[in-house]
Amino acid sequence: MPLFWNMVYSSTKSKKSLARSGVKNIVLVEGVRTPFLMSGTAYADLMPHDLARAALQGLLNKTSIPQDAVDYIIYGTVIQEVKTSNVAREAALGAGFSDKIPAHTVTMACISSNQAMTSGMGLIAAGQCDAVVAGGVEFMSDVPIRHSRKMRKTMLSLNKAKTLGQRLGLIGSIRLAHFSPELPAVAEFSTAETMGHSADRLAAAFGVSRVEQDEFALRSHTLAKKAQDEGLLKDVVPFKVPGRDIVSKDNGIRPSSKEQLAKLKPAFIKPHGTVTAANSSFLTDGASAVLIMSEEKALAMGFKPKAYLRDFVYVSQDPKDQLLLGPTYATPKVLERAGLTMDDIDVFEFHEAFAGQIMANLKAMDSDWFAQTYMGRKAKVGTPPMEKFNLWGGSLSLGHPFGATGCRLATTVAHRLQKEGGQFGLVAACAAGGQGHGMLIEAYPQ
Repeated sequence: MPLFWNMVYSSTKSKKSLARSGVKNIVLVEGVRTPFLMSGTAYADLMPHDLARAALQGLLNKTSIPQDAVDYIIYGTVIQEVKTSNVAREAALGAGFSDKIPAHTVTMACISSNQAMTSGMGLIAAGQCDAVVAGGVEFMSDVPIRHSRKMRKTMLSLNKAKTLGQRLGLIGSIRLAHFSPELPAVAEFSTAETMGHSADRLAAAFGVSRVEQDEFALRSHTLAKKAQDEGLLKDVVPFKVPGRDIVSKDNGIRPSSKEQLAKLKPAFIKPHGTVTAANSSFLTDGASAVLIMSEEKALAMGFKPKAYLRDFVYVSQDPKDQLLLGPTYATPKVLERAGLTMDDIDVFEFHEAFAGQIMANLKAMDSDWFAQTYMGRKAKVGTPPMEKFNLWGGSLSLGHPFGATGCRLATTVAHRLQKEGGQFGLVAACAAGGQGHGMLIEAYPQ
C-alpha cells in the first residue's frame, strides 16, 4: 500500500517534499568512515572493533555530541570475530560512549549497515529513541579459520575426557585429514556458488560484455581519484594505526587504462568468464558510522542536519539466478511508496559489487520484458542517467568492507545533494542471499 505524502513545495524547486504530517522527520546529522584499505595492508594487525572504535571516535570528534547523549548504538558486520561477537558494544565502550547506552550488532550481508541505519530509524519513529548511532565494520585481513568438523569434535571430546586411556584413544583417532582447515568463502550457503561465479553468470545472462565491465570499472576508479584529489570525500576521518603512520585516505583507488584492464585473465569462470580482479570490488578493511536523530532533537541540540532519511524498502529474490539484482527490485518499489519517479532523483548511489552486476542491473531496469516476466510490473522503471550515477566513485574503487558500505552510500548521497543542489537521492544495493535495499534521502534545506 503506497504511503500518501503531503505536498509541501520548495521555493527553489517544484518537487514535493517527502515530509508527512504526523510523522517524525528523521535526519542524518553526520556520517564518517575510516579510510577503506585493501585487506592485508596498514590495518593488517588490528581487530574489527579497533576500526569500528576509530569510526565512532571520528563521529564523536566531528559532532562534539556528549558521550551520553546517544540513546542507542547499532552496528552491522558480516564475518564475525568470535571474541567480539557484539562488536557494536565493544567498539562503543572503546570509543568512550557511556556504558549506559545499549548496543547491538546486525548482519545482512552487504547491506548490514543499511539495516543498522533503518533499525535506528525504526527506534526513532517508534518514539523509543531520539538519537541513534548506526554503522558497520568489516575486517578481511584476519578472518576466522576453523579446524575441520571432525577435529573440532575430537578436541571437544578431549576436553571432557576423564582418564588417560580415554585421552590416548581420542588422540589415536586423529588422522592427517582432520587437520585440513575450513576457510570462509564469499559464497552462498544455499547454492554453494561463489559470488564471482554468480556475477559472471548474471553478466552473461544480460549480455554484458567484458569491455563494458572494464569501462565501468575504469570510470569508477577515475571518478574516485578525482573526488579524492578535490577533497570531496569529506566523510573520511584520519586514523592513527598503532605502530604505524596516520592513514588518511583510501588506498584501493587505482585508475588504469582499458589496455591494462584487458590484459587481466578471468578470475572465476576460466577461460571464458568476463569478471576479473579489476572489474570486481576487492577485499577491504574499514568501518563507518552515522549519527541519526529526530529533527526536533537535532535542532534542539544545535545541529545542522545534512539530509532527511525518508523511506526505504528491503527486497528478496531467488539466490541462484537473481542473487545480485536487489537494486532492480528495490528501486521501483521505494519510488512508488513515495510517489516519485526516476526523473525526480538527482543523486544515485548504487553499491558496485562487480561492474557486471551494476551493468546487469541497469539493463534489467531498462527492460519492459524483465519487469513483466519477473517483477509482475507493467513497465520498466528506467535506467539512472550516468551523469547522476556514482559520481565520486563506488565500491569498485573506494573499496567494499561488507558491513560498512551502506553508511558510506547514505553519507555520500547527503554530501552530493549539498554540493550539487539536488533534492532527492536514492541508495540501492544488492546483498548475498538474493536480498537488496533501497532508500530515499532528501536534502536538508541549506
